[in-house]
Amino acid sequence: MRTVTRDARSATVLATVCALVMVLAGCGVTRGDQANDLLMIIPNSPGGGYDLTGRDAVQVLEDNDITDGDITVQNIVGAGGAVAMTELVGRVGEERTLMTVGLGVVGSTYSFGSPFGLTDATPIAQLMSEPEGVLVPGDSPFKTIDDLLEAWKADPGSLAVGGGSSPGGPDHLFPMQLAAEVGIDPNDVNYVTYDGGGPLTSALLGKKIDAGFSGLPEFEGSITSGDLRVLAVSGEERYPEGSPFADAPTLVEKDVDLVFLNWRGVLAPPDLSDTRREELIGYFEEMHETPQWQQVVEENGWNDDFKTGEEFGDFIREQDQRVSGTLEELGLL
Repeated sequence: MRTVTRDARSATVLATVCALVMVLAGCGVTRGDQANDLLMIIPNSPGGGYDLTGRDAVQVLEDNDITDGDITVQNIVGAGGAVAMTELVGRVGEERTLMTVGLGVVGSTYSFGSPFGLTDATPIAQLMSEPEGVLVPGDSPFKTIDDLLEAWKADPGSLAVGGGSSPGGPDHLFPMQLAAEVGIDPNDVNYVTYDGGGPLTSALLGKKIDAGFSGLPEFEGSITSGDLRVLAVSGEERYPEGSPFADAPTLVEKDVDLVFLNWRGVLAPPDLSDTRREELIGYFEEMHETPQWQQVVEENGWNDDFKTGEEFGDFIREQDQRVSGTLEELGLL
């Protein structure tokens, strides 16, 4: 178990949220009746990025008869994924439980003072990665990313920027890293947290914030209609032709030396046998090779950033250190 810097208040928040979720949704999850069934835990509510990724993976696994039983999906909400993480780690040695995770859960386990992190579980597979985007209202005076950055650098506190994740999540880390890259002290950033893409969209359209930072697919309708505009994306390359985001330049194109990718993957509980761990990894390796999964990746505009086992474990440890370091620099730990 990792050592986490946290105060009594954050620990109380996590305990309270977990207790509430146990009453309303069940921190302990009932597994299927069949001995060979699998459980996939989703650490947020239906419709979010983890839900989309986890359910798409489950669909492909089942459609291609890759596992030896049915797969039940259970959403466990609370504390940005920290409640679900506690549930997973508590299932020590259970061989038929999986959980969809990602960069946001790394941050939430710190922000909410969880005693457990992703490094306490068993790494199975990273499934994808995707860039974030910089969004403004359709009638914003900032027509280009250069316009926004110029105004931001001149007076960082005068611009309100928002994201759909709590401190330590991708929508928070991205603007903080962008600020640092262009010479702004991240502590001077006026960052406003929103609970997902819907509230973030409302804040942008209502002119409550000047710019938003988030993954782009859930904003497609507002972008296509012109209600929102994308000033830049954080990937190494632009979105492909035919994408509604294809015209947005990368930050690198605009001489900003920053590539930032969100990612999602799958963990299992701690202390699995080597045999079972390899079997679970094999399920996702087989899934990854199916035309159906490749179509899912393409349709969602994801990067096919697939890695398994120890390679994924090393990546998680690097991500954990990066997030905790950023939060410490911001005085949030």
